[in-house]
Amino acid sequence: MINKLELYIHIPFCIRKCAYCDFLSFPAGEKDRQSYVEALLDEIYGAKEKGDAATVFFGGGTPSILPGKEIGRIMDAVRAKYSVPEDAEITLEANPGTLNRKKLEEWKKAGINRLSLGLQSAEDAELKALGRIHTWETFLESYRMAREAGFQNINIDLMSALPGQSAYTWRKTLQKVTELKPEHISAYSLIVEEGTPFYEKYAEDVKRREKGLPCGFLPSEDEERQMYYDTEKILKAEGYRRYEISNYAREGFECRHNCGYWERKNYRGFGLGASSLIDEVRFHNTESMENYQNRAFGREDEEYLDAEAQMEEFMFLGLRLTQGISVNDFEKKFHTPYVSVYGKISRELEEKKLLRRENGRIFLTERGIDISNYVLSEFLLSE
Repeated sequence: MINKLELYIHIPFCIRKCAYCDFLSFPAGEKDRQSYVEALLDEIYGAKEKGDAATVFFGGGTPSILPGKEIGRIMDAVRAKYSVPEDAEITLEANPGTLNRKKLEEWKKAGINRLSLGLQSAEDAELKALGRIHTWETFLESYRMAREAGFQNINIDLMSALPGQSAYTWRKTLQKVTELKPEHISAYSLIVEEGTPFYEKYAEDVKRREKGLPCGFLPSEDEERQMYYDTEKILKAEGYRRYEISNYAREGFECRHNCGYWERKNYRGFGLGASSLIDEVRFHNTESMENYQNRAFGREDEEYLDAEAQMEEFMFLGLRLTQGISVNDFEKKFHTPYVSVYGKISRELEEKKLLRRENGRIFLTERGIDISNYVLSEFLLSE
């Protein structure tokens, strides 16, 4: 019996692959989607773990591409296998243009109580550059329908440092979104990933920006930094508290599922390529659709995380949260003094004003958050 297990359910389908996306997702016809759902149900019903599902998260891809009744069938399987408390957070990622009133009603009936809407930008030209299927008006209609259907916990995903974007248009996006008063906002900076159409198109720009040279399409390093500062300033003024490097919420609406990842709680992933962490054993499902549909549900790349790996994750995941990590929790979990493992690097980072210690907790300073990739990498013991 695993107490408070988090569940992630991967729906890999989308209407059209976005040019920047390197996730395991792709377009597929209705027949293939239905076949996948049947395999997914078999995997859930056949799971060996038992426990309380504290959170459930439908991610993708675009989970909202499925008919509402299919989401209901999946939740029926989850409830048949796991104990789902009445106050469980159950999130579904949805793209504007894939919602309708019938789906929203069926999601509510299935127990979905949190929506995550992938807007990215409120500027149509920027959405077009990303390869998104929606416009700002399409998003507004989807958002209104969700509110009318009774959804009272909505996240909006945003992305900065886009091709053709300026600090001015980014501020406009933030202002338009905060006027809608969503409960949660995720604001990420675009990463141009290798193997994507964006990399083929903008790789030279990325190299020029890293050297501090002018870019042809992407915002300059200085402009990207301005967008970063504007994000916290504008969202804070509108009542959103930054609780993680890229996530902001109104009081009480922090994403419990994602906090579970950062706090290293047990999670079980279902679906194509889904990852899991159960009692310090990490594994993932097959990424082959053919194998998955043939019910190849075995654990791939199974790895037991030794104490050193656990300590590393405890630090570089926990420090993403603005509340940081508890020294007492570290010592209780690993039965060793914090200073004997991280005392030297912590002192050095505190001297550089990148880390701060207060009331038994250690967390990133504002400057530390600015260069968090560097700070977090310092907690890798194997390097």
